[in-house]
Amino acid sequence: MTSIDATLPAGPAPAARPEPGAIAPRPAGFLNDVSAIAGRALRGIPRDLESVIPSVFIPLFFFVVNVGALQNITESQAPPGFDFKAFQLPIAVIFGITGVSRAPTLVTDIQDGYFDRLLLTPVRRLAILLGLMVADLALACALTLPVIGVGLALGVRFDSGPLGILAFIAILALWGLAFTGFPYAIALKTGNPAAVNTSFLLFFPFAFLTSAFVPRDEMTGWLDVIAGWNPVTYLLEGLRSLVMEGWQWADLGRAVAAVAVVAALSMSLCFAALRGRVRRS
Repeated sequence: MTSIDATLPAGPAPAARPEPGAIAPRPAGFLNDVSAIAGRALRGIPRDLESVIPSVFIPLFFFVVNVGALQNITESQAPPGFDFKAFQLPIAVIFGITGVSRAPTLVTDIQDGYFDRLLLTPVRRLAILLGLMVADLALACALTLPVIGVGLALGVRFDSGPLGILAFIAILALWGLAFTGFPYAIALKTGNPAAVNTSFLLFFPFAFLTSAFVPRDEMTGWLDVIAGWNPVTYLLEGLRSLVMEGWQWADLGRAVAAVAVVAALSMSLCFAALRGRVRRS
């Protein structure tokens, strides 16, 4: 005769019921989600200094070299009072902050499954990107300071005063944030770290087909035409006006408009890539 072990359950165990008075977990507020993602991204920056230090060293190096090599010959042919150091300062800072983002960290999160696990939580999908971008904004502000400090040490003076320095940093930080949409779009679309690392190459045509090294009124032919359509031209003119001319509202308005145009394009691509990644996950 076959005996039956009465200790084995005859069916599936009943689901555990919450104890009386227990509070079910619920989503945190949107700002809390953004703050949590941004805090994690900011805490990761000191552990990833090898990707931040070149963003300070390279623009400082080229700023000092360009000033040392070209200042005398440029100022000798320019109108009286032209300061080549002040002219070069904005492009040096732009090179330092453009393309610096936490997109490589996002790729790592995608590859090791953390991003998928994050999607299982009540966190808002939009907050994932916005939190990373808050960290990028803070990093961009920090990266402008060493280059500005060296410029001031070399004798650059802001005609717009201390408030002009703050406006200079704010416009640059917004530009850095506007450009981060491209590496985030690539990260979310491909999940490939090599593709993200080459996203800075998108900026090269913007940087060199513009008034980076000579004033706009000295340019002729096809380069002048392209520079007229290049948003970085107007960004540079607005930043240079703060340094060399004071508060020129028309130049500043065009600079902000140029940042807004790039931001509209990059963020559209970025959030479209986020929706696609969420659907695939």
